[in-house]
Amino acid sequence: MTLSGKNIIVGITGSIAAYKAAMLVRLLVKEGADVRIIMTPMAKEFITPLTMATLSKHSILVDFFDPENGAWNSHIDLGTWADAYVIAPATANTIAKMATGTADNLLLTTFLSARCPVFVAPAMDLDMFQNQATKANIDTLQNRNVQIIEPATGELASGLEGKGRMEEPETIVRRLATHFVPKDYKDKRVLVTAGTTQEPIDPVRYLSNYSTGKMGYALAEELAQRGAEVLLISGPTALKPLHPDIHVVNVQTSAEMYLAAVKAFPACHAAILTAAVADFTPAAPQPQKIKTKQDFALPLVATKDIAAELGTMKQAGQALVGFALETNDETDNATLKLQKKNLDFIVLNSLNDAGAGFGHDTNKVTFIDRHGKQQLFDLKSKAEVAKDIADNLLALI
Repeated sequence: MTLSGKNIIVGITGSIAAYKAAMLVRLLVKEGADVRIIMTPMAKEFITPLTMATLSKHSILVDFFDPENGAWNSHIDLGTWADAYVIAPATANTIAKMATGTADNLLLTTFLSARCPVFVAPAMDLDMFQNQATKANIDTLQNRNVQIIEPATGELASGLEGKGRMEEPETIVRRLATHFVPKDYKDKRVLVTAGTTQEPIDPVRYLSNYSTGKMGYALAEELAQRGAEVLLISGPTALKPLHPDIHVVNVQTSAEMYLAAVKAFPACHAAILTAAVADFTPAAPQPQKIKTKQDFALPLVATKDIAAELGTMKQAGQALVGFALETNDETDNATLKLQKKNLDFIVLNSLNDAGAGFGHDTNKVTFIDRHGKQQLFDLKSKAEVAKDIADNLLALI
C-alpha cells in the first residue's frame, strides 16, 4: 500500500462500532502512517482513550484544551497537518452536524478546518441509515466532496438485519491507500485474464491445472487502483475482486474465455493474459457420468489460442502482455512464445524457482521484450510483481 509517511487523523464517534476503530488504527500504523486520534466525549463510553493511545502511540484528543495544564488542542493545526481525515465510525448525529456546519466538539471543528480529503464511514441502525434526513445529510456531504465509505449489510446491534454496519477496517485502509496511488491509468481500459479453465470430461469430471488466479487478481487490483477500467475475465477461483472499478466476467472453459477475450479486446488499450488456459480439451464430453473401472482412452483436441488470436487482432496503440510458466529452456521457450503470438513483452516465471508459480503469494519473474531485452526481478509478493508489470506496460500505451 501507499500509506507510509502519511499523516492521518482518525475521528471516533459514539457508536457501538467504535471497537472497530482499534483495528483500523492498528492497520494504519502497520502500513506506516502517522495517526492522530480525535474522540467525541460519547466515544469514550464505547472504547477507552488508553486503548487508542496505545495503538496510535500518541495522546488522544477529546477536548479543545487539556484541563490539567491548559494546553490548547488546535483544530487549525490538525486540519493543516493531515493528509487524510477518516471519521469511523460516524453516527447519524455527527453526520447531521457535519452537514449543517455545527462546531460543538473538537472532531467537528477539525473537520471544518481540514484542507485534506475527508472520508466518512457511517455506522447506525437500519432505519436510521434509511431515514430521509440521514440520506439528505449524506448527499450534502458528498456534494461537498466528502467521500462516503458505504456501510455494509449484515446483522446490526439492534438485532435487525440490513445496511448500516460500519465497513471493515481492512476495506477502509484499502480505500485510503487507493486514494494516494497515482492515477496514471486514468481513462485506460485494460483486459486481464486470470485463473484456470475447466474442460469437462463428463458432468462430474474435468481437466484443469493448479492456477489459483492470484497473479491476475493482483494485477486487476493494481490497475484499478491506478485509475484503469479493468475487465477481468476469470476462470474458476476462490478469489473475489475488491475494487469497484473491476468488472468481472466469469467463465469456466477455455472456449468461453476465448470468446469473452476476443469480444472485449477491440475496445481495450491493453490486455494482460495471466490465465493458465488449458491447451487441450476432451474431444467428446459425455452427457452422463462415465461409469467404468476399465482403462479407457480420452481423446483430446487443441483449444483455441487466445494470445495468438489477440496478437493477430492487435491494432496500433494497443499492447499485449503474455505469461510463460516454464519448467525447462525457460528463456528460449518464452521468447518463442512472445514472437509467435505478437506480444509486446512476456512475463517469464519458472517452476524451478522456489516461491514462484501456482498457489504462492510470491513470484519471481523476468520481463522479455520484443527486442530480446531482459529485466530480472527478485522474489517478491504478487502485489509487487503486479506493480512492476503495470509500470512496464504504462510506457507502451
